[in-house]
Amino acid sequence: QVQLAESGGGLVQAGGPLRLPCAASGRTWGNCAMGWFRQAPGKEREFVAAISWTGGATNYVDSIKGRFTISRDNAKKTAYLQMNSLKPEDTAVYFCAVRFGAPMSFRQYDYDYWGQGTQVTVST
Repeated sequence: QVQLAESGGGLVQAGGPLRLPCAASGRTWGNCAMGWFRQAPGKEREFVAAISWTGGATNYVDSIKGRFTISRDNAKKTAYLQMNSLKPEDTAVYFCAVRFGAPMSFRQYDYDYWGQGTQVTVST
């Protein structure tokens, strides 16, 4: 079992930054891809970003390219989502997820474990 805990969410003005950590605990950590997803009110959960085990490969949804950066620190068992130039349409609950023994993916069904999510609200 793996437990994932997102943090760093909150209320921010449009144009501002937020950094979301996702800390993992539990089973032996290794050979896993990590992803970030979000779910806005009344909408389905959508892919935001993913990163490979080594961090050498990343993938982003087009709507956040150039504004968000995914990274990871395997020694700390933590992934990060740095969000800059936030927009009101970025308002959502943000979830991190982990996928063991397989490449990173934009499909939520490919992921094995999920965090509980953290709320990000961007005001105008």
